[in-house]
This record gives sequence, C-alpha cells and structure tokens, in this order.
Amino acid sequence: MTALISPELVVLDADLGSDKAAVVRRLAGLVADAGRATGADALAGDALAREAQAATGLPGGIAIPHCRSAAVTQASLAFARLEPRVDFGAADGPADLVFLIAAPAAGDADHLTLLSALARALVRPDFVASLRAAGSAQDVVALVEEVVSPKPATGATAATSVPSPASSPAAAEPAAGSAAAAPARRRLIAVSACPTGIAHTYMAADKLAAAAQAEGVDLVVETQGSSGSTPLDPALIRDAEAVIFAVDVGVRDQDRFAGKPVIQSGTKRAINEPEVMIREALAAADDPHSRKVAGSGAAAAASTSGGGGRPGTGAEVRRWLLTGVSYMIPFVAAGGLLIALSFLLGGYRIVTGNPDVEGQNYALSWVLSNSLFDLPSAPGIEGLNDGLLGYLGAVCAVLGQAAFGFLVPALAGYIAYAIADRPGIVPGFVVGAVSGSVGAGFIGGLVGGVIAGFAARWIASWKLPTGVRGLQPVVIIPLLATVISSGLMAVVLGRPLAAALSGLGNWLNGLTGTSAVLLGIILGLMMCFDLGGPVNKAAYVFATTGLAAGSGAPLVIMATVMAAGMVPPLAMALSTAVRPRLYTPAERDQGKAAWLLGASFISEGAIPFAAADPFRVIPSMMLGGATTGAIVAASGVELRAPHGGIFVLFAMNGVLMFLVALLVGTVVGALAVTVAKSIGRKKADEVPEDAVDLAHAHNPAPAVSAPARV
Repeated sequence: MTALISPELVVLDADLGSDKAAVVRRLAGLVADAGRATGADALAGDALAREAQAATGLPGGIAIPHCRSAAVTQASLAFARLEPRVDFGAADGPADLVFLIAAPAAGDADHLTLLSALARALVRPDFVASLRAAGSAQDVVALVEEVVSPKPATGATAATSVPSPASSPAAAEPAAGSAAAAPARRRLIAVSACPTGIAHTYMAADKLAAAAQAEGVDLVVETQGSSGSTPLDPALIRDAEAVIFAVDVGVRDQDRFAGKPVIQSGTKRAINEPEVMIREALAAADDPHSRKVAGSGAAAAASTSGGGGRPGTGAEVRRWLLTGVSYMIPFVAAGGLLIALSFLLGGYRIVTGNPDVEGQNYALSWVLSNSLFDLPSAPGIEGLNDGLLGYLGAVCAVLGQAAFGFLVPALAGYIAYAIADRPGIVPGFVVGAVSGSVGAGFIGGLVGGVIAGFAARWIASWKLPTGVRGLQPVVIIPLLATVISSGLMAVVLGRPLAAALSGLGNWLNGLTGTSAVLLGIILGLMMCFDLGGPVNKAAYVFATTGLAAGSGAPLVIMATVMAAGMVPPLAMALSTAVRPRLYTPAERDQGKAAWLLGASFISEGAIPFAAADPFRVIPSMMLGGATTGAIVAASGVELRAPHGGIFVLFAMNGVLMFLVALLVGTVVGALAVTVAKSIGRKKADEVPEDAVDLAHAHNPAPAVSAPARV
C-alpha cells in the first residue's frame, strides 16, 4: 500500500498565508503537485466546505482540515509547521501544526484506518512535541509513518487500549494488609461519529477514553467512522451505567441503548471538554430523573424527562427539519431541472391543461398517445413545439411533475423519520400525500410530519403484551400513527386551509382595480410566503385564470406573480455564493442548483433553506418578492405564458423592466437573508457544528475497526 505522506508533502516553518483558506489551498497544491489529486482547487474547495461545517482547530495549536474528495486519487497527508501561526477556530488560539487529511471519495478501508490512526496520535502530547521538534521533512515522515503503520493483529482493538485496574489480577485481590477490596470502578459506554468519519470521530473517542482513565472510570467507545464500526458487545451495554453520544450525525442502531441515561453533544465538545462529559454522564447515572434513550425505534436520543446533556429544543427541531430537507433535496433538483428542460424543448405551454382530455395536460396527453418511434404532429397551438424536441420536452415534463409530486411526502416522511426512526416513515409519507391532496402544501408537510413523528413515537412507547409486541413496529405503529396524523390533516386541518384559500382568492379579486404597486406588493408577499404552498398557489391560480383575457391587467398580474416567484431560489443562490460560510455544504450545493430553478420559476428551489431556517429565510424572501412584484406591476409588464421563467421571455412585453425588477428583488432578498443569518453567528464558526447533511448519517460503513476501550 502506497505511503500516505512523503517529504514533498511537508513544509516546515513556512508562511503559507494569513488565513486558513490560504493554508488549505497551499497544502492542497502540494497534494496535487505530487500527483495524488486531479486538481488543487477541487480538493481545497472540498476541504474548506468541510471546514465550514465546524472549525477543525484543536487545543494545543493543532489543526486538521480534512475531507473526502472526488479530486483525490490517493489517500494523502500534507503537513505544515507554520510561522506565523494561523487561526483555525480553536478556542485557545491559532495553530502552528496543520495536517491536511485528503481521502478519496470512495477510499478503501485500509487507508481510512491509517488516517484515523493519525487523528488519534494528535491527542498525544509526546507526538505533538515530536512534530514541533522535527528537524527535517524526512523526520516528520518517519514520525507519521510510525503512528499510522499497521500493527500485527493481536486481538486488541483499533483504539487506544489501557488495561483496566478493575479487571487486572492485582485489582481482583485486596492488597496485603488491607481490610477490604478497592471499590468497584464505574462503567460507561460512548458512541462517537462525525459526518466525514475520519478525524473528529476518533479524536473524540480517544479524548473521552483518556478522561475516563483519569477519572478512574471504565469506558468503552464505539466509533462509527469511515473506517468501519464494530458494535459494542451487548453485555457491555447492559452493564454500563450511562451512555455518552459524542455525535454530529445520527447514531446507528440506537435502540440498543434504550433506557440508558444519556449525555449528548457534538464531537468538538468531547474533544475540548471530555472530563466534563464524563462527570455529566456519572451524574446522569445517579439521577433517577435524567434523560434516557428511548427505545422501540424512537428518535435519536429522545428523552423521557429532563436532565443534563439534553440538546436544546431549537437544536432538536432543526435536526428534524434538516433530516426532512436533506432527503427532499434530490426531488427538488431532479424535478425542477426536468421541468425547466421541458419548457426549453417543448415550449411554454407544455404543462398547460389539455381541454380535450380531462385531468391531463399537453405533456401527459402527448406521452400517453405517442411513442418515440411514431410521432404525429403536435396540436397546432402557439407555444407548443412540434416534432421530436417537443415530444422529448413532454417526456421531461411528465418526469419532472412526477418527481415534484414527492416533495411534500418526502419532506413529511423524513421529518417523521427523524423524530421516530423507521416507524415514522409510513405515517409521514401518507400525511404528506394527504397534505397535498387537501391543498396544505409545504406548510402542511412540515406540520403533518411533526404530528406523524410524535404519534409514531408515542405509540412505540406503549408496553404491549409479549404476544403482540412483534406486530408493534410493522402493523400497529404504521396503522395508528397514519390514522392519527392523516386523519387530523384531512378532517381538522383541511377545511381551515380550504377556507383560507377561498378567502385569499376573493381578497385578491377585490384588489384588481386598486393601486398596481399595492397589488404587486401583495402578490409578491404571497408568492414568497410558503414557496409552492396554499398561499403561493392562491396567487398563482389568481394569475393564471386571467390569461384568457389576452391583454391588459390579467397579463400584468401573470408577469408579477412569475417574477416574484423566481426571487426566492435566485436570492438564496446569490446569498450562498456571497457568504458560503453561513450555509452547510448541502445548502451550498442546493444553492448552485437554485440558480436554474429560480430562472425557471421553480419557487420550490428555496424550500430546503426555508424549512431549515424559516424565521430568517421566509421574511427575507418576502421582502425581495414584494420589491420585485411592485416594480413589475408598476411597469405594466405583460406575460402570456403561465410558467417557464426566463425560457418564456419571448411571450412577454417589457422584458427589460422584468429583468431589472428580478435583479433588484434578488439582491434585496439575498442581502436581507445574509444579514439575518449573520446576526448571532460566531466569526470563527458561523455554521453550527451539527448543521450537516444528514443524508450521510445513515450510510453504512464496512466493519473494520473495533470499539475503543479504557
């Protein structure tokens, strides 16, 4: 196996720049120059994206920027001893020892194990001192190879192993002359996990292990990292007094710990304050009212009562929403881009309802009545393209609309999953579908997902007789939780939403003859309030129903609605580009897709951002949409197409003012959301450490490494 580090990847006592971005780029350049990565920029971008999730500075002047990257062709370490030091976000000051850990996107388990070994060594003071004293690049290479070289299998675990005095022969027998044996040592277990699973996972484990040893406590840590995970022995779990979750993502197979007192935090706290967490876990074990891990598939570390170490309510809600959003994002991207492509190929009327076939639009009618090998001419209708391109546009429209049909069910289903684990999926998806049927849309999906999740978690807590307990997760929970959540949506929430929609429609109709600017502001606010939900749809339906008039105010209203609806995705895309540190890597990726979604009038492109941070995002988008709506309405721009964004500019009068209004509203919305998200953020670490792409939390890894034991 090729060595992880070589002398050309080491620089000593060097000035690589004044900030961490410059240092990471220089180290990425070393990796690329050594032929271990296809490009320095791509590797640096991935490392800085990981850096934005949580600062990688550690106590003692150490930093470990790291990532998995498709640009990396060979697992590598690049090292710099800096002069002067550079701030990587550690609480005790800047770093002079920096390791860039670069792993391939699909790295093999052996290399990942070696990279993890380096992370473990960095918590050892003697190893850190040796790095500072190294006289040459070759000395650094030798030091690193010594700690990462594979050891012969001896049955020991992959983690730091220190014999427990309580299990040694000397401890088993009382010392000569003593009146009694030493008191039994207390026992704890822990799980550590981070999104990348290379560094923080193992450093948190070793820090907790060392702190437990200092406190005279037996601790076994299960590391759920990229190099694999060996589950804790059930006997260890049974005998443990409490469990520590040092995790930035979900805990795999959490039901194993049901009923145990639990302390939970991110990996950074376990690295910085391991002694505090050990003491908190011991206190939780002694407190009969402490927070417990819920069983029967309930949500991550759900508690039955108060106690130390409980995440705040806001953090829990954010975690639920981020889980739903992370699973919904692929539907938004795929559906939105397919629909945009359908307008380009098939024309702006491709999704217009077909008056000749009830319940179908032109796209669906064309796909059902034709094939790729037998293409009669399309109907002779303005705005609908003929021939092969038109047919392919129809196919894209059908596929995109099908993908969009899963937006709300996926959002609700995985919010419920985040709350109640697997039992929440069925009631969550069903209530999401019902929400769409009754017109509750995106807002209904959020509310319904929470209801379904709590219903499933509540039913999972029932103590049923042994004979029917096996039916609880596969029959009883899905059935009853679905009835409760979807029943509430259909019977209780549906009618108020329908009444609200009717009232909004009547109100808008009453404003038609009033001030154009006021109408533009109101329509802009409505289009950006719930991003495809009932309020948005009320404004959109109001606009489309007037298109038959052919000229005048109805066409101005259509232009106003479309322009305002394009603002949220474009504003979020601009904000993620201008201030990427305010967003998670998943949000930054979604921001790139949002450029095209916004340009295509797919307001749903901003839903992932609104669901994760509604109180900052939605008001900001409403401000931008109202600005655009007012300008378009006041300018008298007319639009004859019901959809399509920039792809239907040919169907518009007043294109220049439309684009000016769109640009101004986008800038206003982006500025507002950037300022709102900046308020209260820490400079060194603007994105909370647990604000990660939770879609990666459940990816299985090959079982290679074993638990860390003290």
